Amino acid sequence: MEYAAPVKDMRFTLEQIAGLAELAGLPGLGNADPEIVAAVLEEASKFAAGELSPLNRGGDQHGARVDNGVVRTAPGFAAAYKKFVEGGWNGMPFPEELGGGAMPWAVTMAAQEMVQAANLSFSLCPLLTQGAIDAIIAHGTDAQKALYLPKMVSGEWTGSMNLTEPQAGSDVGALKSKAVPVGDGTYKITGSKIFITYGEHDMADNIVHLVLARLPDAPAGTKGISLFIVPKFIPDENGNPGKRNDLRVVSLEHKLGIHASPTCVMSYGDNGDCIGWLLGTENQGMRCMFTMMNNARLSVGCQGLAIAERAFQQALDYASQRKQGRHPGMAADEHVAIIEHPDVRRTLMLMRSLTEACRGLIYLNAAAIDRAHHHPDEAERQRWKAMVELFTPLSKAWATDIGCEVASMGVQIHGGMGFIEETGAAQHYRDARILPIYEGTNGIQAIDLVTRKLPLNGGETVKALFGDIAATVAELAKAGEGFGATRQHLEAALTSLTGASQWMGGQLAKNPEAALAGATPFLRAFASTVGGWLLARQALAAKAEIAGGSTDPYFTAKIVSARVFAEQVLSAVDGLCRSATEGSAGLADVTPDLLRA
Repeated sequence: MEYAAPVKDMRFTLEQIAGLAELAGLPGLGNADPEIVAAVLEEASKFAAGELSPLNRGGDQHGARVDNGVVRTAPGFAAAYKKFVEGGWNGMPFPEELGGGAMPWAVTMAAQEMVQAANLSFSLCPLLTQGAIDAIIAHGTDAQKALYLPKMVSGEWTGSMNLTEPQAGSDVGALKSKAVPVGDGTYKITGSKIFITYGEHDMADNIVHLVLARLPDAPAGTKGISLFIVPKFIPDENGNPGKRNDLRVVSLEHKLGIHASPTCVMSYGDNGDCIGWLLGTENQGMRCMFTMMNNARLSVGCQGLAIAERAFQQALDYASQRKQGRHPGMAADEHVAIIEHPDVRRTLMLMRSLTEACRGLIYLNAAAIDRAHHHPDEAERQRWKAMVELFTPLSKAWATDIGCEVASMGVQIHGGMGFIEETGAAQHYRDARILPIYEGTNGIQAIDLVTRKLPLNGGETVKALFGDIAATVAELAKAGEGFGATRQHLEAALTSLTGASQWMGGQLAKNPEAALAGATPFLRAFASTVGGWLLARQALAAKAEIAGGSTDPYFTAKIVSARVFAEQVLSAVDGLCRSATEGSAGLADVTPDLLRA
């Protein structure tokens, strides 16, 4: 089946969780008028369903290929990308003076979710470009901004992120690529990079590579890394693609999934003439690159959400059509659709509630970026900046884990047919598996949450979030029939999470290894609690709609979704917190020799 964007739920989440009406009132975000947003989302849904979704399976089968040093994308991709650019989709969140749409990141995430769900491999190209744009806006000179941003915002030129080398994966400080100054602000770049998404392709006129490299006599480790703009074609005096730079694709990686996304091995300076320009200041490359990476981490979290939505839709469609089994008392030759069976319904509703919880988190994270950039009050901007820092590892890690799990559930709903490629369920599962790995593995996100985000502002950022969750618990207590289980499980989860957070904070000073050992289950507990809170808020809003006279079953489904999540997911938070706080003792006995025994 083809993808159909859940526009109703996207709009409801934008309104109730992201606070769309408030965002539209912030300076610079006037284009977020609800009527305009509604029209934008409808057009995005048509583009995703009509242009991108039909290319998804063919792209997976054909893949991207290297032809005489040129990467040829899957059939239809280049034409679809041209339409993507013509539609202005690439520039949605960027300022109008750069040719962008000046839309909030929250609305952009909704449109991005559609593109990713329709065709994950295609979506990776604009994802990396948007991150590169953010980095140049934040750290580029006026000349660099004028030269690169208009064409990158439009999508005429794309961007790529070049960090990883064979010996330097997550340990970026071990990279060996070099940059030697040659005068006039230019540098000669040499080195090789692996896992470079859309490092070479045939969809755009130019590719602007952001490359991490080390200057001569630079300090060791990450403190000695600088970031360089290295275009595929060096712009001429008119800003158009000119001389071909000394860089090339060596090969494409053979991958488990996202086959239509070219993941390149890149070589720079084979002939000693690869030219780059410093972005930001010397030896501050990691700081500059983190601007791009944090943008990408939220977008990757959105990919997890998108795959979960796509897998749920397909599983629901299959379960509604596939007939097998019968109810007690039925004749032997009678059968029911498998959606009639309780465990299938449980699985489908769990898939839906997990997906909706991720949507709430991703959109809230994006709205926090909007408030951090546009709120007129400096104190509010700083408060929301801290929330962005807290939410980002949750969005990246939890939503990508959920993407894998929901895709796996989708295969299970299909039964044996889910293991057969023709149904498409297997592709979602394969495509999803990279998401917890790239842009900082989910273990790294968990470490970041524990070591950097829990202590933010002396712990006040986390404390404020827990206060907001507690306020929703109090609202649930007044909501009446149908909300008791949701309140009970959310309150219990918050209590367990509060205790685990205090334990983690105490361990950081005296026994950091114990805190790190429990970081992953702690992040799961933290994000699950936030997800349950956001679903509870939506359930309360849905109750108000019903009380106002709405008979739309969608609102009843929102209340049920929050309850199912509470009973199936929040009920496990206490156990996760125990794993986080008590499990480190046993791990002390786990030595490499024991593992090999």
